[in-house]
Amino acid sequence: MNQHPAESPRGPILEARGVTKMFGGFTALQSVDFSVAPGERVGLIGPNGSGKSTFVNCLSGALTPEQGTILFEASNITGLPAWKRARRGLSRSFQIPRPFRRLTVLENVQVPLRFALPEPLAEGSAREALAILERVGLAPKAFISPKDLSQVELRKLELARALASRPRLLIADEAMAGLSDSEVDEIVALLEELNRQGIAVILIEHIMRAVMRFSERIVVLVAGRKIADGRPDEVMRLKDVERAYLGQ
Repeated sequence: MNQHPAESPRGPILEARGVTKMFGGFTALQSVDFSVAPGERVGLIGPNGSGKSTFVNCLSGALTPEQGTILFEASNITGLPAWKRARRGLSRSFQIPRPFRRLTVLENVQVPLRFALPEPLAEGSAREALAILERVGLAPKAFISPKDLSQVELRKLELARALASRPRLLIADEAMAGLSDSEVDEIVALLEELNRQGIAVILIEHIMRAVMRFSERIVVLVAGRKIADGRPDEVMRLKDVERAYLGQ
């Protein structure tokens, strides 16, 4: 049985209604409803193959659903490409960082400042890029190559590039995969700080202690359907969620 979150008095910043996505005869998502309030921290979880990546790709514009509507700040963005969604304030990071290896860390952040904003920066982009690197703790590495960064620093650079589009909603897609416990704590603390600065965050993650610590609400997908939506402690006690993760 689904748990339904209380409605935000301000209305959602993002709302997906009845999102369905098919690949040939395979239904990857079936009538998924989802919402995020301004400034909210939402964890999106599910077993491998549950449809999380497909759903995130529909939200961010990499895929277009066959059915359903996606609203951002009450505007229909269902048919918009990813770059137009980014310019409206919906940004994402990727599970596997792919920085421009021939550019410095600073120049990697300058790229979205020059191309992903409604009014792209030319002059002053280095100054703003350095300020973003300061926010994620990478300012001392500004002038080196990304190939010289550690794994956790690459994840921070990925988040910095997403922040360069000045998002009001950030989708963090498995930003902690493969990191040590202490590095996971670093990324969680960084996402918490960004949230305190006013950015709503959707966290897609398999590391459950990170999800439980970070999320105000958890949404669970299984086989392309939403099976739970509510407070973390309540959701993780649901029998359907236990069966999905433990096979019982």
